[in-house]
Amino acid sequence: AASASSSSSSDGGSRAPDTSLFVPVPLKPVGDAAEEDVGAELTRPLDKGEVLKNLNKFYKRKEIQRLGAENGLDARLFHQAFISFRKYIMESSSVSADLHIILNDICCGAGKVCLLGHVDDLFPFFLRHAKQIFPMLDCMDDLRKISDLRLPPNWYPDARAIQRKIIFHAGPTNSGKTYHAIQRFLSAKSGIYCGPLKLLAHEIFQKSNDANVPCDLVTGEERVYANEDARQAPHIACTIEMCSTNTPYEVAVIDEIQMIRDPARGWAWTRALLGLCAEEIHVCGEAAAIDLVTELMYTTGEEVEVRNYERLTPLTVLDYALESLDNLRPGDCVVCFSKNDIYSVSRQIEARGLECAVIYGSLPPGTKLEQAKKFNDPDDPCKILVATDAIGMGLNLCIKRIIFNSIVKPTINEKGEKEIDSITTSQALQIAGRAGRYGSSFKQGEVTTMHRDDLVQLKEILSEPVRPVKAAGLHPTPEQIEMFAYHLPDATLSNLIDIFVSLSQVDGLYFVCNIDDFKFLADMIQHIPLNLRSRYVFCTAPLNRKEPFVCTTLLKFARQFSRNEPLTFDWLCRHTKWPLAAPKNIKELVHLEAVHDVFDLYLWLSYRFMDMFPDAVLVRDIQKKLDDIIQIGVCNITKLIRASQSAAAPGAAEVVSEDFPLSRTKRDTRAVSDRHGAKSTEALSVAVDVLGERRAKNLKAYRSATRQEDLKSHGRGSLANRLLREGLLTQEMLRQLESEWQDQHRSGRHGLDSKRDGQNSSKETGKKKK
Repeated sequence: AASASSSSSSDGGSRAPDTSLFVPVPLKPVGDAAEEDVGAELTRPLDKGEVLKNLNKFYKRKEIQRLGAENGLDARLFHQAFISFRKYIMESSSVSADLHIILNDICCGAGKVCLLGHVDDLFPFFLRHAKQIFPMLDCMDDLRKISDLRLPPNWYPDARAIQRKIIFHAGPTNSGKTYHAIQRFLSAKSGIYCGPLKLLAHEIFQKSNDANVPCDLVTGEERVYANEDARQAPHIACTIEMCSTNTPYEVAVIDEIQMIRDPARGWAWTRALLGLCAEEIHVCGEAAAIDLVTELMYTTGEEVEVRNYERLTPLTVLDYALESLDNLRPGDCVVCFSKNDIYSVSRQIEARGLECAVIYGSLPPGTKLEQAKKFNDPDDPCKILVATDAIGMGLNLCIKRIIFNSIVKPTINEKGEKEIDSITTSQALQIAGRAGRYGSSFKQGEVTTMHRDDLVQLKEILSEPVRPVKAAGLHPTPEQIEMFAYHLPDATLSNLIDIFVSLSQVDGLYFVCNIDDFKFLADMIQHIPLNLRSRYVFCTAPLNRKEPFVCTTLLKFARQFSRNEPLTFDWLCRHTKWPLAAPKNIKELVHLEAVHDVFDLYLWLSYRFMDMFPDAVLVRDIQKKLDDIIQIGVCNITKLIRASQSAAAPGAAEVVSEDFPLSRTKRDTRAVSDRHGAKSTEALSVAVDVLGERRAKNLKAYRSATRQEDLKSHGRGSLANRLLREGLLTQEMLRQLESEWQDQHRSGRHGLDSKRDGQNSSKETGKKKK
């Protein structure tokens, strides 16, 4: 419902609403009336059998259906309204006197030449009932006005009252574009830096204060004042969602402007670009966003000055792949796109006697910084880094060579659907550009892939121009949703958002951001009694909905909040079982990361509901201690992986044995795709033996799709991972398969169907044993 395509209207005209989102308000039939049935007194009691016949005639009348359409009742709504109308009349012990009389006249006149009444006379009563169960029909024009998003610049009158100077610093990673913008920020009398990550905001905060420019730090979870008396400093470094559009500044810096197209967070960059009250707006990012920013500023009457930058150090795409972790060198960074690959690669590196640092998205910021510091320290024996694309922004790393372990990654598209596709040129450049950072010990950067087959495609990706940024994200404001709720008091928050997006009108420069996470939280806490503004705030809380512990905690927070019972430090410690010990396996490490997210959630809510979340200082203290505990776990990550495997701990099965054929990471090429098919066949044959025909049928069907996907993406990605991702294998089934395969392997049985694979599969199995 929140996709750009489905929620925009470039022609500016009003669109027909998606009536599937209209949830009828239930109307109870009238029970035994306390007063006398006036209609029956004036006429006579209704014959419900005759009433039913005539109601059904009314429904089938083409003229009535046309009248319904003219009043906003499409076929779906007309049907729902009629069912409700008929049920109401048939189940009520009495109806209003005027409706009773009309029904009586219709029933008495049925079949007579001189009709006393006609079924068409029911339409006004039917329409009245329809508007009672679908209140939006009566205020559709108002709802359309509220959800009209075609002129976002007008939302910021303070910014429109001044003539701003817009300077676009355009260039690739490591080109100095942000450096020049920050220099202007530091020299100004007042300024605001808006970045995409807490780490970036913290870096600018530190850099400013080190340069004797008092600067405050503002993130969703934290407020740090440069002045001891908590007096606001003239400079602020913040995450972009936290920027103020009311405070005047001399200079504003908006970093990573290309994220204005982000399906989930793009609205924050749009808001900052259109709404910041600064004499100078310094925008930093990819050149692909220049045209869009220029066009957006044209609508505000402001011109854009573009300053282009070239990369400061050379970056070379190597002609050879790494192919084996034996070929790693100091300064190498292996980039993976899943935790499973992070675990697997880091374990294999340390098995070779090398020490590696590990950085991935769900790690706390403090742990990421410590791992980066460990890797950067020339005196530390740790010379290899294993990381996800979390290194793309916000960390200064001394990397000589970037090695892509894979060039496919899971993404969420504009419709909120999960896709697995090759990384984009923008993503590849962002990650590859981290090699050979200016000012580091490496004067030039190198980039390659783990597998030879991927290198060809990586070169193609890097050689392509970055796709221009076409549209900027928007998001409904709390005020807009409150106005919707005024007109539709019985609708749930999730339903209000759906109707808003359905009716919203945007021009071609904008799209409505994906609101699936918002709706997920709205549905989760719908049963808890909260006022609309509080409910909205809870639904905008930043959390990973894939973490059950974090979601459950938000639910408990909301329930306690609704009872007006403060969420104390003691309550939080009981819920999280604090104090916590160092993790003994991967499952425990993942849980500690979730607890850290819970503490973040508490701190985030504490700045919005200070009275109800009163112990932010105490929570921040234990969060720092938890950060240290997580760091211990990450430093010992290979030990945790081994412990998880040996104990076969539930939840730790992301770590799959290298000896199991489903988990092998060797990629096939187009030329040898048949070999990959043979491997898949062997794995699926084991599945037949262990799981039985029913499961195997699903796996066989998936094999064909997998091979097509492999041909399309050059065969990258573990087959086991894909089976898990698609729900065709569970972690328990995978362990069972591994155990069965190893048993068969030891006993000399290959478990292959001779009719299907014959001698070829036996040869393949012999190769695996070698």
